[in-house]
Amino acid sequence: MALTDLRTQAIRRSPDEMVEHLNRFELDLKFSAGIWYMSPSASRFHDKYKPDIDIEARLEIAAKLADYGLAGIEAHYPNEINDDNIDLWKSFSASTGVRIVTVVPLLFYEPVFEFGSLSSPIEQVRDTAIRRAIETFQINQELDTEFAVVWTGIDGYENPFGMDMTAARDRFALGLAAAMDAVPGVRTAFEPKPYEPRGRHLYGTTPEGLLLGMKVESLLRNKRNLDILDEGHALVAMNPEIGHMLMAYEDLPYAFSQVLEYGRLAHTHVNSQPLGNYDQDLNVGVVSPEQMEAALYAMKMHGYRGFFGIDINPERMPVEIAVKNSMDAIRAANDRINNLDHESIVWAVNNPHKARGWIEHYMIRMRAMRPGDLPPLMKLNR
Repeated sequence: MALTDLRTQAIRRSPDEMVEHLNRFELDLKFSAGIWYMSPSASRFHDKYKPDIDIEARLEIAAKLADYGLAGIEAHYPNEINDDNIDLWKSFSASTGVRIVTVVPLLFYEPVFEFGSLSSPIEQVRDTAIRRAIETFQINQELDTEFAVVWTGIDGYENPFGMDMTAARDRFALGLAAAMDAVPGVRTAFEPKPYEPRGRHLYGTTPEGLLLGMKVESLLRNKRNLDILDEGHALVAMNPEIGHMLMAYEDLPYAFSQVLEYGRLAHTHVNSQPLGNYDQDLNVGVVSPEQMEAALYAMKMHGYRGFFGIDINPERMPVEIAVKNSMDAIRAANDRINNLDHESIVWAVNNPHKARGWIEHYMIRMRAMRPGDLPPLMKLNR
């Protein structure tokens, strides 16, 4: 597995350097999609609205999206990709050019993980989770993916009384480090989520994800992993999901900039989500499109070069339409931010006392279909 170099994300720039960078750099809109939502899912409140679709049929859907811009696919091991069907996946990727971006260890669904996976206080369960992670990392190596996403889907609690939180966090970090040392050179991309399905997840927010990365890296002992860390690369990077960030009431550009500041943004899951609420996985741009624009601008400022993983749950429309709409929403937002007056924005940010209200005034006009119908843009006193 050749690691993508994330170190340039952490470059600090002066205002003049930032203007030059913003005028020169554009995000490379490479899209990936999760194979899991290519087939309908049930919920606690309703049955599946359509029949199940097997993996081969799902890959056929993904193949038809390649010409529209789908460049990567994501899957879980062992329920979606495994030793029995791996040749099917290899054939799909070779024939379509859609690469397998990540294989995620399924550490949250089966009954054995009822009380947690890598963090479980039950030794046999924890060993099972570590073996699952090792097998998944090996699959990632075989398929030459970019990283392995990991999230604490079932690692958490409902009743906090008496919980040894530190011990639970330690078990999770030690288990992840053990799996990574068993299959050195595989980057993980941690995905925080504050709650659901557990009442509260371990490492549930963006800053906690950064802490986990630094903690796990401090526990790695394999020489190959240590050599990679010595070169300044992150081995435990992140895959923040917009829906999860908004469930935690995070501000998207601020949260993304934290990950980028430390050179750890390996990938991102994009969708829409009301603040708080349950995990809705709405199509991109349906809720708070201005947050998406601000997040993309933060990524542009830091020179993000990774995939945009569309992670949605299109219950009431064909998945092909939902994926296309989401790709188009990102394209439209990216087009808007690329055509902004970066020099004036950077100046206004660094001279707030001379530009009171100007950025808001400017963005209202940039989002208007007919900005000429509004009063003229106020002048900056530069």
